[in-house]
Amino acid sequence: MIPRRSRAAPPGRRRPGPGRDRGGPRGATPGDSGPTRPKAPGRNSVRDNGPMSLFRDDGVVLRTQKLGEADRIITLLTRGHGRVRAVARGVRRTKSKFGARLEPFSHVDVQFFARGGELIGRGLPLCTQSETIAPYGGGIVTDYARYTAGTAMLETAERFTDHEGEPAVQQYLLLVGGLRTLARGEHAPHLVLDAFLLRSLAVNGYAPSFDACAKCGMPGPNRFFSVAAGGSICADCRVPGSVVPSAETLTHLAALLTGDWQTADACEPRHAREGSGLVSAYLHWHLERGLRSLRYVEK
Repeated sequence: MIPRRSRAAPPGRRRPGPGRDRGGPRGATPGDSGPTRPKAPGRNSVRDNGPMSLFRDDGVVLRTQKLGEADRIITLLTRGHGRVRAVARGVRRTKSKFGARLEPFSHVDVQFFARGGELIGRGLPLCTQSETIAPYGGGIVTDYARYTAGTAMLETAERFTDHEGEPAVQQYLLLVGGLRTLARGEHAPHLVLDAFLLRSLAVNGYAPSFDACAKCGMPGPNRFFSVAAGGSICADCRVPGSVVPSAETLTHLAALLTGDWQTADACEPRHAREGSGLVSAYLHWHLERGLRSLRYVEK
């Protein structure tokens, strides 16, 4: 009987011993894969985004912008947080539950979802819920004069609230009252717009003078009017570029500023048109550029 010869290992290679596993580290026991390496973070790994907070406020939708295929960026003027921009997910889909509530002119109660402890932070918050308080758009968009006047009011409110997150309660209340009056049709749309523009200037520190001299304080009525000087001025304080509006026009503008609607509604159309021109020029001077929507307003 021929004895069985063992298979010799090739030169340079050693057979694995009982304490050495194939593919394992030296000295490891069979079945031991050795020390594990930390895995690199993958797509499904959970990252710490910091704390999340919920905020609730009521506001007026100023405008909307398309985002992606089904989302929108909603700009609102809120009571407690001023101007806020938020992302509304899926509101452009036909099956959206609250997409129709986030349209311009809508007065809504909104819930925001933001990262961190503040509403205005590194990114845009999410608008997760909205409830309608007053749908002013229904009484505005059906009439061209009301729609153009309302659009100018929304643009004015946005321009006077440049910084997001800063409360502007007076501007907010003024906008809500102006849209309510415009939607009800209680007064002519161009009169409501001029009154809103004058009062917006006043609450932001640019109130014009229609009686006493804006420079020396001389009691009026004064016949000259200067946009750069701040309103009515006397003959001694007259500056280049001053105009001479009619006394009825200045009385009409003063009535709009103070809320004397009986006097404002009784104004003749020619004096109302002249007053609208002065209001537009005064607003343009202090905003440093005009409103794009004013060119479409019917006077």
